[in-house]
Amino acid sequence: MKSPPQTILILGASSAIAQATARQLATSKTHFLLVGRDEERLHSIANDLEQRTRCKAEIFATQLIDTSQHGKLMDQAVKVLGTKIDFTLIAYGTLPDQDTTQDDPETTLESFQVNFNSPASLLTHLASHYQKQQSGTIAVITSVAADRGRKTLYTYCAAKAALSSLTDGIRGRLFSHNVQVLNIKPGVIDTPMTAHLKKGLLASTPEKVAKDIEKAIEKGKDILYTPRRWLLIMFIIRHIPEKIFKKLTI
Repeated sequence: MKSPPQTILILGASSAIAQATARQLATSKTHFLLVGRDEERLHSIANDLEQRTRCKAEIFATQLIDTSQHGKLMDQAVKVLGTKIDFTLIAYGTLPDQDTTQDDPETTLESFQVNFNSPASLLTHLASHYQKQQSGTIAVITSVAADRGRKTLYTYCAAKAALSSLTDGIRGRLFSHNVQVLNIKPGVIDTPMTAHLKKGLLASTPEKVAKDIEKAIEKGKDILYTPRRWLLIMFIIRHIPEKIFKKLTI
């Protein structure tokens, strides 16, 4: 079992899952660097964490989709947290409208910039840092949507599939360097990003995901389906014959 992380970098810190995870992991010994684009929102989140747990929470406001700033971001992370960063969470993305993306190539590319290109750039920077560090955990929120392209959501599925594959590959690269690379695959979670979707019985909460992430870090897991029922659901979906699957609207 791993010890709780004390230095934590959260990229996309204003997302609902990121906030819940920060609250779940925070102790009086934790030092956070919260990164996102909205400085005022980051200050609010940092103040809340400090008041709850007496942790130390600092912020860095930047446009994460601007890959040209990622080197500067990593320099800031090392400056604030030190060269040993116990845990990093990549926790941002967007859910594009499929009808729009399938008719507008520019919108499709914008979606890929947020959901794949930008996190892929950060993951590449992080992999190099953690390889030198020889310890710690990198966690990336992908999605169960990565497991199979669906006609109702294929732009999002494709970006998350690419990010999921990259995450899994980097895990293999860093395995011999004592670094855990955790691929987090949430199902339908009740967050602002999914506010426009109908929520069924399968929907869960950011707090549930955060608890599962904490357990996955402690146990050194590679892949986390959260809630756990999605492991079986996606196993079934992956094995539906294509001649049937292409007729389904899911």
